Amino acid sequence: MNSNNPVLTRIVDDGHSRQGYQDPYAGYGRGGAPTQTTDRPMTVDDVVTKTGITLGVLVAFALVTFGVSTVNMGLAMLLTIGGGIAAFITVLVSVFTRKYGSRTVTLLYAALQGLFLGGFSLLVSGWAVGDADAGALIGQAILGTVGVFVGMLVVYKTGAIRVTPKFTRFITAAIIGVAVLALGNLLLAIFTDANPLRGGGTLAIIFSLVCIVLAALSFLQDFDEADKMIRAGAPSTMAWGIALGLTVTLVWLYTEILRLLSYFQRD
Repeated sequence: MNSNNPVLTRIVDDGHSRQGYQDPYAGYGRGGAPTQTTDRPMTVDDVVTKTGITLGVLVAFALVTFGVSTVNMGLAMLLTIGGGIAAFITVLVSVFTRKYGSRTVTLLYAALQGLFLGGFSLLVSGWAVGDADAGALIGQAILGTVGVFVGMLVVYKTGAIRVTPKFTRFITAAIIGVAVLALGNLLLAIFTDANPLRGGGTLAIIFSLVCIVLAALSFLQDFDEADKMIRAGAPSTMAWGIALGLTVTLVWLYTEILRLLSYFQRD
């Protein structure tokens, strides 16, 4: 079973045993030359450590955008736009090339997405226009993101919600539907100035709530994918791929929580 997170899509077949992780690219270096694989099996500590490093880099570069905004808001917005586009391209590189588990790709994504999140937070929270409550809003969004993450980890560990094929199909279909709606709303905003799903009205609130729920449920699949890789004896370098996938979901969750809080702040 695969995660709907586009980063965590490597097939792991452990056969409910410890027969070892079957990496289709293992044993081959550049140009297809055979190599020896000496990497040790992945552990939970590997996942925790590499995810922590990835998030640390993301936060550091978000602060870079914040710092730049204090002296040059125009440059900060360029960093925001450029970082967002480049981060998206980096994820595509991870998904469609043999870069899964690459420390370089994961940390590059974290740096670029950090630049984007810094500017995104400035704009959505109202910091860029001098809103006195902007800092509190960002803090609440961060706490909410951490709370949801920990809560879903507890849900996964207790088995309150099981990750089944039916569950996976439902979440995948729902995320595709949300993506289509978001794209349609973007095109509508560009060509008509109408923005029903992001304008702060009732539909926007409902849409953000749906996105938050889907992001939270996506954690269950991410945890399940990581758990299967660990039990199957995947190489420890694969923990960078898991860190990237978890970070993608965390970023989505944070942006939606911040959006939702900003809607109520306007009222």
